[in-house]
Amino acid sequence: MLSNYVPILIYLGVATGIGVLLLAVGALIGRYFTTLPDDAEKRSAYECGFDAFEDSRRKFDVRYYLVAILFIVFDLEIAFLFPWAVALDAIGAPGLVAMGIFLAILVVGFIYEWKKGALEWD
Repeated sequence: MLSNYVPILIYLGVATGIGVLLLAVGALIGRYFTTLPDDAEKRSAYECGFDAFEDSRRKFDVRYYLVAILFIVFDLEIAFLFPWAVALDAIGAPGLVAMGIFLAILVVGFIYEWKKGALEWD
């Protein structure tokens, strides 16, 4: 019965060894690069290649979060198409009709969001 767990223990051992090895290499290389001379360019704030205009702690517009949530919702719904496409020959015509209804609801929701202006970025 214990022999069933040997592959799991080997996997955990290899994963732990790789993790420890990477941490050790990072610590050694980090010590080397921290001894290089420090300059103002290294310590400057970096945002998209230019200096920041404002305080980085200002509040974001709610539309940013709305667009992000809509992206996640539509992206996850589209992800349901992959298992359906793989099993299409097994589920037959009822599966095709069910996916057609699902896609129709998805398109109606997308058109609704589009008409409401939720996808506009001013």
